[in-house]
Amino acid sequence: MSSPATQAKIPGIGMLRETGNLFALGLDIIRGLFQRPFQLREFIQQSWFIASVTILPTALVAIPFGAVISLQFGSLARQLGAQSYTGAGSVLATVQQASPLVTALLVAGAGGSAVCADIGARTIREEIAAMEVLGVSAVQRLIVPRTLAMMLVALLLNGMVSVIGVLGGYFFNVVLQGGTPGAYLASFSALAQLPDLWVGELKALIFGFIAAVVASYRGLNPSGGPKGVGDAVNQSVVITFLMLFVVNFVITLIYLQIVPGKLD
Repeated sequence: MSSPATQAKIPGIGMLRETGNLFALGLDIIRGLFQRPFQLREFIQQSWFIASVTILPTALVAIPFGAVISLQFGSLARQLGAQSYTGAGSVLATVQQASPLVTALLVAGAGGSAVCADIGARTIREEIAAMEVLGVSAVQRLIVPRTLAMMLVALLLNGMVSVIGVLGGYFFNVVLQGGTPGAYLASFSALAQLPDLWVGELKALIFGFIAAVVASYRGLNPSGGPKGVGDAVNQSVVITFLMLFVVNFVITLIYLQIVPGKLD
């Protein structure tokens, strides 16, 4: 059997080890959700903190996102002579794709970076090691409440972004592009269905969980010193973004295969 030093020289071994450790932490967090006592106070504090740093940026980003989707789809529909489907197309794109992604990116960028910095600072101050010596699970005490907080905030923000995006799309399509309000709403009700909303909410929950796991993992494993914590924060944001786009593609693919369109 090869030694750890030899394994470290093999290309890809370190990445596989990091991936395995990341998934192991995710499983530990899932198991910690069902363990008692539950840190309710920590959960409330983290939920309020993450919401306070993400609500305003998310709302500001949601408006141009809805506008761009509505304007682009409205222009394309007008060229194809399908103006009656502008409302359905823009709303479905916002609810299914744009809203969960915008929410996840803001939660990961603002909330995830704060979580990673907090856990990383505790790690380099050896607070995490002290908790383990005392028999206190750092995962259950610190990470589980933060994970639940990020999932809750992502779920609520996704609903807010959906509403803002739909209203913004309606305004830009009807007011700026001369669309008909009745046709906009009729096309939406003709093509949209309730599972379209549920899949957006499911994406938000999963994205919030992924952002929390990656941020916590990088916070627990900084390279050393304050600079290592800063590097860990940057790495957590980049890794989370990459994972979110891959997971979004997989969920969308599965959803389109399982749930048929309303007119199919």
